[in-house]
Amino acid sequence: MTDSIAADATLAPAKPATRPARPHFSSGPCAKPPGYDPAKLATDVLGRSHRSKLGKQRLQYCIDLMRDLLNLPDTHRIGIVPGSDTGAFEMAMWTMLGARPVTALAWESFGEGWVTDAVKQLKIDPTVIRADYGQLPDLTKVDWSNDVLFTWNGTTSGVRVPDGDWIAADREGLCFADATSGVFAYDLPWDKIDVATFSWQKVLGGEGAHGVLILGPRAVERLESYTPAWPLPKVFRLVSKGKLTEGVFKGETINTPSMLAVEDAIWALEWAKGLGAGGLIARSDANAAALDAIVAERDWLGHLAQVAASRSKTSVCLTVDADEAVIKKMVSLLEAESAAFDIGGYRDAPPGLRIWCGATVDTADIAALGPWLDWAYATAKAAD
Repeated sequence: MTDSIAADATLAPAKPATRPARPHFSSGPCAKPPGYDPAKLATDVLGRSHRSKLGKQRLQYCIDLMRDLLNLPDTHRIGIVPGSDTGAFEMAMWTMLGARPVTALAWESFGEGWVTDAVKQLKIDPTVIRADYGQLPDLTKVDWSNDVLFTWNGTTSGVRVPDGDWIAADREGLCFADATSGVFAYDLPWDKIDVATFSWQKVLGGEGAHGVLILGPRAVERLESYTPAWPLPKVFRLVSKGKLTEGVFKGETINTPSMLAVEDAIWALEWAKGLGAGGLIARSDANAAALDAIVAERDWLGHLAQVAASRSKTSVCLTVDADEAVIKKMVSLLEAESAAFDIGGYRDAPPGLRIWCGATVDTADIAALGPWLDWAYATAKAAD
């Protein structure tokens, strides 16, 4: 163990000589892709209506890029909707739930949020299968005669489902996957997913406020054959006269989108297209491996996710052998030194660190973070 790793908590070590070139490790909005410059964005559509020929072309182009990168089958539709991932998942819940029993999986705060909405807002009394932060629920207990809600990758706990093998191919219910920290980082089994949602602000490093809703054919069938018992806000309405509003999935958004945010997403998607889906996954894998190495070398750091097979490769949540005050001090020290921005754990999660390892982060910056974590830990402990 090096002197840096075994730093004496009573003596603050010297600051490391090298900082991460891009210290943006926030778990949302996440780091911009390498080489990003807002001056590179196409601007012809700015100041134009999103319903103009050009506006609809750019929105459709954005959808086409997402379809290509996700290797999405033609059977699945993609729509750009308001409210980020939250808005997209709420739209799916409010328009499709209630037709049959529901099972909701919760092992972190966003999964718990869907439980709360199902119970208190929609009042559908779901079966809830929970696990503590750092754990994954028993997936074998899921009854696929129900509609099933879950987060593919728990952003606030660092726990993900390991694959799609647990999802029944002959399911009667719909599979609703909040995949906002999973798309573009894992090879998702689209034949197993009926509804998926995400936002550009995660693995693409895009801007917030816009969500993406992906519907498989079974979800479309549900929408066209079932009318919920509750009233639907205008921004949730996906059906007109009993038929899916197809325009929503061809760039004709329900409400006015930010065309600047759309162009920002297009830039990120074109960057991602140069890498391909496999390249994006490889970058996330390399970043997660680099952070794993840092954790393995330090006895005061650990993974909140207990099992490696279900450990996130994007939103990696770490435990620290220190109290909450010391952890907050570490986060402040690193931000003041421009060595790491926004790496404190989520407010509802156990105290710790959360470091984004998605594809827009460079592996060299993850590696450079290690000595800075040593410095911040020793400095914060010395001041405690």
